[in-house]
Amino acid sequence: MIMTVKVTLVRGRYCQDEWAANIELDESSTLGDLHEAIQDAVKFDRDHLYCFYQSRTDRSGNREFLDEENGRIFSEPLGAMFPLPAKQSLFYLFDWGDNWVFKITKSRKRPHAPVKGVTYPRMESELGKKPNQYSFEDEGDEE
Repeated sequence: MIMTVKVTLVRGRYCQDEWAANIELDESSTLGDLHEAIQDAVKFDRDHLYCFYQSRTDRSGNREFLDEENGRIFSEPLGAMFPLPAKQSLFYLFDWGDNWVFKITKSRKRPHAPVKGVTYPRMESELGKKPNQYSFEDEGDEE
């Protein structure tokens, strides 16, 4: 089944505008697959470390990391993660230096069968302006 997650930019070193996207992907996809889908959506260079974590807020000190060290990033199906524990949110952190943080929420849209001819994951919709990964990027280069 195909599920929809909303990815919302929370902050980042060069973040100037709001941005969010709805991404459709198979429920059996892992967080590693979601990382790739987010990178495709924002068009970043994939040139830094990343992790996912669960916590009350994006800045909470009490975080449960889902990363390569504990193996959960490539083994736990995304569909099995939701609903999250009470008062917990899922965050994606890319590049500890520039601190790009995105909040991941499950859409209220019901899971559905894959649509013939559609390649997943795919960005279903997008709101706002894509962030520039680096400050020297020309805004005219955006698609």
